Amino acid sequence: MRWSETAFVVALLVALGLWCVWVAASRLDRLHRKVAASRSVVDAQLLRRATVAAGLATSGQLDPVSSVLVAEAAWASLSAGAAAGDAGVLPPGMRDLLATDEPTAGSGPDDRGRVESELSATLREALGDPDDVAALRADPDGDELLGSLGSAWYRVQIARRFHNEAVAQTLRARRGPVVRLLRLAGHAPAPRTLELDDEWPAALGRPGARAGEGRP
Repeated sequence: MRWSETAFVVALLVALGLWCVWVAASRLDRLHRKVAASRSVVDAQLLRRATVAAGLATSGQLDPVSSVLVAEAAWASLSAGAAAGDAGVLPPGMRDLLATDEPTAGSGPDDRGRVESELSATLREALGDPDDVAALRADPDGDELLGSLGSAWYRVQIARRFHNEAVAQTLRARRGPVVRLLRLAGHAPAPRTLELDDEWPAALGRPGARAGEGRP
């Protein structure tokens, strides 16, 4: 093989290698962007659920004890998802119902998962009696609140499922030999799934059955 042919083969191999690296880097970048976007969607839906829960707590539809417990859990969720001191998403009467004046924002993914799990557990307890839920649905305002809560809760479940799948895809890509050898991930932190208890209250019926009735 002449030197020109050898040089051509080498150049072709180098070009092919560079192309493979570019493809791997581009895919990894897209996956990281996908994770960031999906996490923003989850945060928005969690904030929406907490807002509806806060509205339910201040509506007078629940008993006094449940109202306070749901309000406290919703307040913690809102403060974990929104900027500290931003009370624009709070319904009227929220501050009057709670003893605290300012929210304490969560400091990380584990804190967010814990706070949201506590809200889920509190709502399941408050809406655990089918008779109470039926009485709420008999009232137009209560039915609207439960419909909105159902819609928000269902969207939380779907958004978190897509986010965790995006994280899994990104982690698989980061473990690829080319990515690891050339350190294409750079200093970008490895994404983490959002683990939380989002089990649906049984008394509300099948998750998503009323998803279309909630307000956007």
